[in-house]
Amino acid sequence: MNRTRPLTRAGQYLALLAYLLFLGYPLLWLVSISLKGARELASIHPSLIPRSLVWDNYRIALTDQGLLRSALNSVLTSVGATVIVIVVSVPAAYALTRFRNGARTAATLWILISQVFPTILIVIPLFLLLKSFGLLDSLPGLTVVYVVWTLPFALWMLMGYMASVPQEVEEAAAVDGAGRFRVVFSVVLPLLTPGIVATAMFAFISAWNEFFFALVLISTTEKRTLALTLAKYVGSEGQLQLGPLAAGSVLATVPSLVFFLFLQKRLSGGLLAGAVKG
Repeated sequence: MNRTRPLTRAGQYLALLAYLLFLGYPLLWLVSISLKGARELASIHPSLIPRSLVWDNYRIALTDQGLLRSALNSVLTSVGATVIVIVVSVPAAYALTRFRNGARTAATLWILISQVFPTILIVIPLFLLLKSFGLLDSLPGLTVVYVVWTLPFALWMLMGYMASVPQEVEEAAAVDGAGRFRVVFSVVLPLLTPGIVATAMFAFISAWNEFFFALVLISTTEKRTLALTLAKYVGSEGQLQLGPLAAGSVLATVPSLVFFLFLQKRLSGGLLAGAVKG
């Protein structure tokens, strides 16, 4: 047993390293392309390491296409949709998990049915609804669409996490004299922190990377999201601006990485913190 443990651990580290290389290699190529000039990009035998660093692609991405304004629009819609999804789905998941009745079955069917229909079938009804409410071609309207589209799966995720929280903990707090709201806020929510963080990551990334709804519902240049602006690097005649596109894509990954780094510590720390508070 003592001899096989180092071999097993070495195999685990090798598998983890291979997985990291598999995930990181496309990102390395993206950064490499963003630092190459047009002549080097047209080379028949491209190399991973640029021959000379060309920062002009980042200047073009930041100035010529309005990338910063589009990034701000994406931040507003993504963060807004994430906050609304969490605020709605947390109490809904608690009610559907703890109080078993007909509403749980109806909610489960709603979640499953909402994931069956393709996006193209619901975009026309959404277009007409937003137009009737005066929310067409607006960031609040796009945020509402992201909430509606993300909420079913987010609720499904939180119901799974909520079911893993033992009811005995709530019963013990109730025996000590805590009311329902005190039990939820002081016991359940700290224990549910990893699930809330994971659901928030899912909601944010889904809204941040979404393209189709924004393409149909947004027509004003100043209200474009980041995905729409990056698509503009493909010219009307199919001419691809590869360098600025890569530079813009690199910049577009920064908010997602910051959001993930800010929340990932709570994935592992939330459960322990909740256990201590409970």
